[in-house]
Amino acid sequence: MELPQMPELMGLSLLLGLLALMATAAVARGWLRAEEETGRPVGQKANGLPPDKSLKSKKQKQRIRKEKPQQHNFTHRLLAAALKSHNGNISCMDFSSNGKYLATCADDRTIRIWSTKDFLQREHRSMRANVELDHAILVRFSPDCRAFIVWLANGDTLRVFKMTKREDGGYTFTATPEDFPKKHKASIVNIGIADTGKFIMTASSDTTILIWNLKGQVLSTINTNQMNNTYAAISPCSRFVASCGFTPDVKVWEVCFGKKGDFQEVVRAFELKGHSAAVHFFAFSNDSRRMASVSKDGTWKLWDTDVEYKKQQDPYLLRTGRFQEASTMPCRLALSPDSQVLALACGTSIHLYSTRRGEEEERFEQVHGECITDLSFDITGRFLASCGDRAVRLFHNAPGHRAVVEEMTLGVQHCCRHCCLFSRYTPAGNRSKGVS
Repeated sequence: MELPQMPELMGLSLLLGLLALMATAAVARGWLRAEEETGRPVGQKANGLPPDKSLKSKKQKQRIRKEKPQQHNFTHRLLAAALKSHNGNISCMDFSSNGKYLATCADDRTIRIWSTKDFLQREHRSMRANVELDHAILVRFSPDCRAFIVWLANGDTLRVFKMTKREDGGYTFTATPEDFPKKHKASIVNIGIADTGKFIMTASSDTTILIWNLKGQVLSTINTNQMNNTYAAISPCSRFVASCGFTPDVKVWEVCFGKKGDFQEVVRAFELKGHSAAVHFFAFSNDSRRMASVSKDGTWKLWDTDVEYKKQQDPYLLRTGRFQEASTMPCRLALSPDSQVLALACGTSIHLYSTRRGEEEERFEQVHGECITDLSFDITGRFLASCGDRAVRLFHNAPGHRAVVEEMTLGVQHCCRHCCLFSRYTPAGNRSKGVS
């Protein structure tokens, strides 16, 4: 057998040697880089012990894990409960007409349905409805409490969810196959369903209010002529639709239906005139006989709207109160069902006023971590609810309780005075015989 020639052996040896040198240099470069980054020799911990293989994986997990935002904490002697199941900021809430449920919507793509009977319990149960590929910014119960409508943030339209009761007492939420058609050209400010179930209202931030039937057909378009709309709502009696905006008044229309329930027309009813600047917000009492408004002029007003407007009778101004915060920033308003208490929210604070005296009775500071987005009394008037971050906070309506006690005391005093006058002019002989 012939041996390989010498030049070929030398070439192979040189190639193997070059590869070995390159590998050694690469390993050394990696060790030097690791020492420069850690400040200590590779393979040694700060305490001189061998490295823990799980340390690197733990650090990676810590980097990946995002810190959750801290929930805003608030305490007050009148705080009844805090509802905390949403993972996003809550934008709207609505009490059902039967008083059993509270619906809330948030940017976490869910709707939560809460049981009002659990408000004073330690645990607050809720049912969840998911909003596919979107999230809701407004929510309203149907009058029969078997459905609710939402306004979609990205879809810019209405979606209807039907509530089907299960055997275990819970509900299944199913969205209707088709959403309402897109009609508004500006951002939405409010939606509502008439308690009669005859129509739906949507209002946008331009000057447009649309009246729909329940099938998604537009019955009428209202031009408010207010430069812009800041708020609009349906009255609890379902007869009226009102709006406020850039002008210093609140305009009210009547939505007319025939005896057979067919839609006829929308006509101007009356106006609330008396503010000197733009109106931020307004609210109806539960019987629609009172309205309250708050304006940029730094005042709130209570009105008697139980008038014969068809005979050109204007609403009566009952009370005016000062609320200076309204002159510097937008605010929201809620009127208790009996119109005895007025709640005003500005920024993260809530102020409660007696409508009888016009004086502030309670104040809650820094209620939420974000600006308050919704404010509402429950249908009984026992609780005031607010939202603005990931929680709904419920307050005892102490001013409302005091107003009831005051009314009862005044009634007793009036009755006593009447009895004293009656007994003064009644002959003693007749009194002794039991003659009244």
